Amino acid sequence: MDNFYTIRFKRNTAKRFKSFSKKVSKSYSDTMELIINFFEWHGFMPSDRFGKSLLQEIIKNRKRTDANIAILKDIEKSQTGPTNAMLLSLFEENVTEEASELVERKYDKKQLKESIEIETTIPKIRYDRLQDKMTAIQEDFSYVLENVKIVKSNFGKNYLKLELTEEELVKFKRTLKNL
Repeated sequence: MDNFYTIRFKRNTAKRFKSFSKKVSKSYSDTMELIINFFEWHGFMPSDRFGKSLLQEIIKNRKRTDANIAILKDIEKSQTGPTNAMLLSLFEENVTEEASELVERKYDKKQLKESIEIETTIPKIRYDRLQDKMTAIQEDFSYVLENVKIVKSNFGKNYLKLELTEEELVKFKRTLKNL
């Protein structure tokens, strides 16, 4: 059995963590492990803002991956193909001319950059999550618009009155801040 250790948190922080933990994992320890692993794996500090830095990190890793894929494809074409053609010719198989040609290509820096800079695409799972977030934001925005009333003033211009509770307003602010 694991040993437990007590940590003190502010009451509001503990409540938020409990509700978050119910969504993520079975126990508080598992949730905390997942959070710590996330930050260690991605090399972020909890104080960092994720908006731009997370996206930049994803794009940087995507470019590295694309460069590695380009290198592997080049190795496959320049080394594996000719070797395979030689083996087939040894066993007297029909060899196509394009596989048997050994041509060394020279790239200048501009061509290499262009081959590495491939259009960034978003995986389907991330796209679906973004779509879900977008629909949630649209629903929240339509709710807010439904609670806007025009107040006609006897003196001066008419103005808009937002009829939301404080809890709803705090929830909307937190939702927008976390995006």
